[in-house]
Amino acid sequence: MRRLFATAAAITAVTAAAVGLGVAPTGASTAPLRYVALGDSYSAASGVLPIDLTAPQCLRSTANYPHDLAAALGANLTDVTCGAAETKDFTTGQYPGTAPQLDAVQAGTQLITMTIGGNDSGVFIDSILDCGAAGLSTLGQGSPCKDKYGSQFEDTINTTTYPALVSALRAVRAKAPHARVAILGYPWILPASGGCFPQMPVASGDVPYLRHEQATLNDAVQRAAAATGATYVDMSVASDGHDACQGIGTRWIEPVLLGTNPVIVHPNAFGEQQMALQTQQQLHLH
Repeated sequence: MRRLFATAAAITAVTAAAVGLGVAPTGASTAPLRYVALGDSYSAASGVLPIDLTAPQCLRSTANYPHDLAAALGANLTDVTCGAAETKDFTTGQYPGTAPQLDAVQAGTQLITMTIGGNDSGVFIDSILDCGAAGLSTLGQGSPCKDKYGSQFEDTINTTTYPALVSALRAVRAKAPHARVAILGYPWILPASGGCFPQMPVASGDVPYLRHEQATLNDAVQRAAAATGATYVDMSVASDGHDACQGIGTRWIEPVLLGTNPVIVHPNAFGEQQMALQTQQQLHLH
């Protein structure tokens, strides 16, 4: 992807502003939007078929929300999303032979989307695993995870994940100063209360505990976006009632047991479609 040259500084400014608003100025080129997708497994749609065979180690799907969004916009997509990615993988290779994700971003890139931060410090995945094990130990009763870990997970999000998100988004902006940069919040994994033990093996008292942790993570994402001039795509309202405890055709996230995807606690194809739709609507893209 090449930098878009204009014949004069005024034309460049008008074009950049119009692209940022998702509209084309009169007489502007109708070339496809140059779109780069970064991020982790929620962006890669790990577990959703078909798999992108160009990077099998990333468990990336060609039915992920970046592909859905690119199809809706007629955009030219470069997709380097990768399962298990952390913010550090923007600037270092995640696997041998896998380039840093930011290598895909060029000065002329016009749109960048991502989900990132959930894997940093192992907090998100560790809390799901630890609380699941704790829930099994009490057969879904009480709040064994909250009793054991207290504020530990949320403290790490605020002290470690948040500054890492800010650094990552600043690095994105440095590579593509004129691009629209959007970072999505994570769709709800659990309902506000109750749960669905054993499909999601979390004790009933730990369901609101984990929900609050996810809210803390999304708040860190939102604050990092505000601090760096990125757009935060809020998934909290749209995904409410579509958590992993809901039935097939309603849920966006697959449960641990009796799910339809081999990668558990991740968005299904329907969820990815809705993430694309929310991104398109909240960024006013067309």
